[in-house]
Amino acid sequence: MSTAQSLKSVDYEVFGRVQGVCFRMYTEDEARKIGVVGWVKNTSKGTVTGQVQGPEDKVNSMKSWLSKVGSPSSRIDRTNFSNEKTISKLEYSNFSIRY
Repeated sequence: MSTAQSLKSVDYEVFGRVQGVCFRMYTEDEARKIGVVGWVKNTSKGTVTGQVQGPEDKVNSMKSWLSKVGSPSSRIDRTNFSNEKTISKLEYSNFSIRY
């Protein structure tokens, strides 16, 4: 049966006012709502970076959220996605905040 969607993995980096605005907490909440796994963390240069894995449509929903929505008081200038690839199985069991 090949009805199952392919699993995708993508790395992301969000630029703008995304630190000190609960961005990681909202990202974790949204990822759990959508049903993707991976991680999120602040970088030393003021951006937020991470990885998302899951069925293609769910990863696309998360990419849209990371590009356009974010946390209520954040301001997203741009979001870069890289290393997008199809994976055979998920590498994480949940979505977590890294420090």
